[in-house]
Amino acid sequence: MNKEHIIELISNKIRLIRLEKGYSQDKMSKISGISKKTLVQIEKGRTLSEWTIVIAICALFRDSEVLQSLLGDEPLEVVETIAHDGLDRPKNKTMGGRVWWKEIDKKGSFLLQQNLVSQQYRWFSSFDKQENLIRLSELANGE
Repeated sequence: MNKEHIIELISNKIRLIRLEKGYSQDKMSKISGISKKTLVQIEKGRTLSEWTIVIAICALFRDSEVLQSLLGDEPLEVVETIAHDGLDRPKNKTMGGRVWWKEIDKKGSFLLQQNLVSQQYRWFSSFDKQENLIRLSELANGE
């Protein structure tokens, strides 16, 4: 996944995200900080969202089932990972995620997981499996 792919995914589903919440175009445009005219253009497929709109949608509607079906249970984390070209932000040793994450490798009490939807890896958030396996080994050896 890259920035352009995420922009296209969100742009194509922004209407469904809006309808899922039961919002009018006026309310959605006010909440997301874009003009109604821009929202209409995006919904009709005449233009794509800007990156800042995608970030706002992921932040404001992170609990959206439509959004989660595109990016997994942590849409904002996927966007952050792409924006920062990876995140080194361990949250805890197992990373939870019974539904959205599959186990890739385990070293000691550390677990590397991959998001089933976005293919993002968790411990050291990145889309590069080899980089994550190296980081997992480093963490396990320093335990």
